[in-house]
Amino acid sequence: MKLPQITAIAVTAVEATQRKLPPEIRPLALAVPVHYEAAPDAGVLADGFEPDILGLFAGDPHGSSPDNPSPPQIILYLESLWDLAAEDTEAFRDEVRLTYLHELGHYLGWDEDELAERGLD
Repeated sequence: MKLPQITAIAVTAVEATQRKLPPEIRPLALAVPVHYEAAPDAGVLADGFEPDILGLFAGDPHGSSPDNPSPPQIILYLESLWDLAAEDTEAFRDEVRLTYLHELGHYLGWDEDELAERGLD
């Protein structure tokens, strides 16, 4: 499947996930832009991330008050997600949903242990 097609599937999966979020979290989630990229760029790899990274939260978590604020964003790496799903559309939707929720959890300030407690690891 071509990148525009898997991007459309991913967008639909994220939107469906956002609609199912608890009312107290939904406005926060809708405020964080989601970017869909084929693969991580050289800068992400230079930061030590693996080439098959599924997603990334960048920016400052909700409620933080840093001196130099960085706007939050969630990035989903579609080729890695598609490969992980073995090119199966339903599995891809599930991986997109889980990865989106994992990165949203980072935005909400949850660490890896808290994500695991919520089944988002």
